[in-house]
Amino acid sequence: MTVATPVLEQVASRFDFSVDKFPLSGPDGMNTPFYGLFRSDSGGVVGSSSVTSRYVPHTTDDVLALVEATQEAFTDCTATCHFNEGHYVTLSPTKDMRRSIFGTADNIFPRLTIRAGFDGQAFQVVMGYFRDTCLNLSMMRSVRSTVQRIVHNGNLRDRMDQLIAQFSGLREGWEDLSDTIERMQGNDVNLSEFLDSIYPVPDAVEGREVTVHRNRTEEIFNRVMRERVKTGRPRFQVGQDKIVSVWEAYNAVQGHVQHKATRKQGTSDFDRVILASNDSRVRAAEKLAIELAV
Repeated sequence: MTVATPVLEQVASRFDFSVDKFPLSGPDGMNTPFYGLFRSDSGGVVGSSSVTSRYVPHTTDDVLALVEATQEAFTDCTATCHFNEGHYVTLSPTKDMRRSIFGTADNIFPRLTIRAGFDGQAFQVVMGYFRDTCLNLSMMRSVRSTVQRIVHNGNLRDRMDQLIAQFSGLREGWEDLSDTIERMQGNDVNLSEFLDSIYPVPDAVEGREVTVHRNRTEEIFNRVMRERVKTGRPRFQVGQDKIVSVWEAYNAVQGHVQHKATRKQGTSDFDRVILASNDSRVRAAEKLAIELAV
């Protein structure tokens, strides 16, 4: 028995239902050209829009094929499964692959997230990281070799060799991501200026917009201060500019969005991870951080 076998069993057990396509009717049973997607176990609607007769939903077996193919990158891992308008599987390789960013108190661990949605978009496999200090799970999609996209146009089991070939570079993606993060840690930035680039200062002198901006900035400053205490970084001095590493600045925005800004939108921790990874502010912070990590 390979190490991957219990992982596949875990994924199959968690996704022990199908997503089926059924025709949608108009008033008095009138035929329409539209179809809806429904879970076989609960009858719940999947997705927020209809599909056409040509649409073929992917299956749990397709998801298992993606999970199995990632063994090329990581042979020893555990899986966490989540369903939100599609299948998500997060694979966590062993802690032996951790990277120390600042001493032993700021470590990152690889996380491989598979997304198989029912929105007509290609499947995605993204190499990200989990950070112990702030419990962030982040996916920096602009780093080389960290993203693979797979077009679903048939049974993926018939394309295992192709999938394995695509995923073989993901281990290199972890090295690219780690190297980028270490460069971010090695470069400093004024935190106020970084945040003003992501959250522009309102033109108004007072009012709700000004209050929201001020409260958000204060919350992010406090987040960075708490992390500095936990990781042994020096405290900010009163009256001095808040100079931090680019790594801290990026995580300040990503952590704020994941843990604070998406709290009312996400029904679970993983929902908030996905919302944060697609958030325009997080994407802007990633772009700026990589530009500054030279």
